[in-house]
Amino acid sequence: MSIKGKANIVGIFEHPTRKADDKSLFQLHAECAAGALADAGLTKNDIDGYFCAAGDTPGLGALSMVDYLGLKLRHWDSTDTGGSSYLLQVEHAAEAIASGKCSIALITLAGRPRTEGVATGTAPRTAAVQSAETAFENPYAPATANMYAMCAMRHMYQYGTTSEQLAWVKVAASHHAQYNPHAMLRDVVTVEDVVNSPMIADPLHRLDCCVISDGGGAIIVARPEVAKSLKRPLVKIIGAGEAPKHQMGGAIDLTYSGAVWSGPAAFAEAGVKPADIKYASIYDSFTITVVMQIEDLGFCEKGQGGRFVSDGNLISGTGKLPFNTDGGGLCNNHPSNRGGLTKVVEAVRQLRGEAHPRVQVPNCDLALAHGTGGSLGTRHGSATVIMERE
Repeated sequence: MSIKGKANIVGIFEHPTRKADDKSLFQLHAECAAGALADAGLTKNDIDGYFCAAGDTPGLGALSMVDYLGLKLRHWDSTDTGGSSYLLQVEHAAEAIASGKCSIALITLAGRPRTEGVATGTAPRTAAVQSAETAFENPYAPATANMYAMCAMRHMYQYGTTSEQLAWVKVAASHHAQYNPHAMLRDVVTVEDVVNSPMIADPLHRLDCCVISDGGGAIIVARPEVAKSLKRPLVKIIGAGEAPKHQMGGAIDLTYSGAVWSGPAAFAEAGVKPADIKYASIYDSFTITVVMQIEDLGFCEKGQGGRFVSDGNLISGTGKLPFNTDGGGLCNNHPSNRGGLTKVVEAVRQLRGEAHPRVQVPNCDLALAHGTGGSLGTRHGSATVIMERE
């Protein structure tokens, strides 16, 4: 069963806070839900499907959240694939709607890593998530930053990618963030600024890494009939794909991500190709993440990502592929260390024509959002969603 045209995104919300020391995790989820409902012109009593990720919900996850929000549901799901969870849930919500399991689905994300002092890049990665390989990996002290750095170093060795090329991803994000009043980092930076910032895990510098922020967001997915009854621009889901990438018994290549599978599946279902995409929201936990995903999604040949992102090619109004026009995880927001939901939110803004005028893509009628959850260097989940303005 295809989900093409079977569901629309009717409500979005990104929490404006970046440090929520006065709010609980429950409050953040609830405020995000209320914001998306207000955007759609719906009430909580209209919701009959709910989706969240176990890793960013308190108590018993979805069960506790449904109780707190006071929802009466026909369908719910708490699938957790890290930062890609929320793109995966957009697809799963569309599937549930297409099969008649629910009519209007709410997806929420919230977190307080900044307030709680979570050192995202340097904290041990496998201690909290036990896998079969944990005992073999822990002696080598895996952390988020050094595992992404392995991918960057291999990409440089194999394809000649440079630190200066990676820096262009941050430069583009900063050009967009200057117009976002909620962005954590609004100063425009140069390639020199990035490569001269302190080294975190060779070859990744501090400015190659995403921000750590509190906050969250929400998305509402609904049947087309519901969408047409609301006074909002129509944003239709036309294609989606999901895929895990893991150790594969040791036969692992660090230079590609799960997007090599999730991307083609989404494009095939949507019936479009990468060259048709007007705007792309690309998960940007690190600059290397963007370069690898751009290649794997088919926007350029493998190994050419460094050249593709250079010289402002990702800057809206200048480049061939405008990306992350809110500033992305590198400059704006990476709530709960899971930036996938915000990727969908900004893509919807672009399709509605509601992005900041200085970064709005003209005639944006086709957009892609892509997320990665876990670690590029070990195991992760990839999810791709393609949306169209009707």
